[in-house]
Amino acid sequence: MQFRDFLAILRSRWITIVLATLVVLGAATAATLSITPMYTASARVFFSAEAPSDDDGRTGGTYVITTSDLSTYLEVLNSPMVMDPIREDLGLQGVPFRVSAEIPGGTPILRITAVAPNPDQAAAVANAVGPQLASVAGRFSVLLASSGQDVETTAITPASPPSSPSSPDITRNLALGLLTGLVIGVGLALVRHGLDTKVRRESDVRALSDRPVLAHVPYDKASREQPLVMENDPHGLHAESVRRLRTNLLFVDVTTRKHSFVVTSALPGEGKTTTTINLAMAMADAGARVLLVDADLRNPSVARTMGLEGAAGLTTILLGRATVDDVVQQWRGTTLSVLPAGQVPPNPSELIASAAMESLFAELAQRHDFILIDSPPVVPVIDAVLLNRLTGGTLMVVAMERTTKKHLASALKSLATVDVKVAGFALNMVPTRGESSYYGYGRRAYGTPPETGPDPDTEVPRPGSATVPPVVAGRDDDGAAGEGTQGTSRTRRSSSAAGARRR
Repeated sequence: MQFRDFLAILRSRWITIVLATLVVLGAATAATLSITPMYTASARVFFSAEAPSDDDGRTGGTYVITTSDLSTYLEVLNSPMVMDPIREDLGLQGVPFRVSAEIPGGTPILRITAVAPNPDQAAAVANAVGPQLASVAGRFSVLLASSGQDVETTAITPASPPSSPSSPDITRNLALGLLTGLVIGVGLALVRHGLDTKVRRESDVRALSDRPVLAHVPYDKASREQPLVMENDPHGLHAESVRRLRTNLLFVDVTTRKHSFVVTSALPGEGKTTTTINLAMAMADAGARVLLVDADLRNPSVARTMGLEGAAGLTTILLGRATVDDVVQQWRGTTLSVLPAGQVPPNPSELIASAAMESLFAELAQRHDFILIDSPPVVPVIDAVLLNRLTGGTLMVVAMERTTKKHLASALKSLATVDVKVAGFALNMVPTRGESSYYGYGRRAYGTPPETGPDPDTEVPRPGSATVPPVVAGRDDDGAAGEGTQGTSRTRRSSSAAGARRR
């Protein structure tokens, strides 16, 4: 996984990351607010000892309590003999507080720290510990007890009530909650990515095949009712992506010179038929003689989608009941011809693999510049594999967020087993926003994936042509820029469609 793929995963799963972060941050906030605030106060105390005066009024001398004695004080600091009198004198029975002390830098000074739920209580406890330690010092010091010396304390820095609580540290706790939430969110995002079985981004396809992604066809809700987007919305994003698919498909590999392609998918419902029809229209818009063949003899839908007569077609020819001229239908006076599937036969695979099928396609190739074959999906049946022997390659249509990686891998394995050449992939139903949208386009403009050939505003090359002359760009009546050849074809189709019926 490259770093940009990692960033793409984070962007696509941002909702998971945000939710996890908010949950953990909320939990950290709730836990912090439920903690009783505690205040910390410190006092620095100097300890010394002085013997009582004799009968003549002379003192027995004063000496500084050594660090060795102070270490003993630390051991008995939290003992009942020290703490109980403090609780009683200050009236702190039942009040939770704690006391600690240290000897800074080996000096004869004890730094006493008290933590309590009230700032005044914390300061009072810190100031009371020193004198209480001094009062009980003789109990655990043999020297002091034998000499009768009393331990005295001097507050070098008395404790004062703190102005703010020392705990909980709200800033630190919230920062830790935020960081923990982000880590958990990223982890969940990566786990969800690893467990996700759907094809959601171009990298999912690249992981299964080294063949190029030729186009990203956006999801268009209106295309369900009006699937012929090349006619119904010729200037829309959907139509532009089909034109780009047309260009990239023709230039991805021109070494075979067969100029015919099988269009298929892993499973039904991925939009292969609609993609094939609109791709054929885009090729015809550029002036090429295109034949669209419905070879899905199990569930034919080309004629129904285009509003054509589908009773007679491919199966009729293969059974010897009609000729090509009898059943091929021209689409609205354009250079696009359509060969419907005809009646559904009981033995579709046998018909597709027959010698009659091979002979028919040899004849059709002589009549047309390009042939597009709408075939059944690869995983359920073998028909698409059989059809590939008649063409120059296979175009795989992959429905984003619908096709599973397992089924796509299975389809590619079936094709690779018999050395089927996959020309490339058309990612279909790509959302215009969200995860798949991001992975499909990255930083590129919507509908403009990197091309594998020249600019899409070029004429479709015909078999035998040495060069590809550019199309003269023009302006449509509404002022929008368009392709010259496409504009002419589209104008001709629009004028004839007003009174013409689909034949």
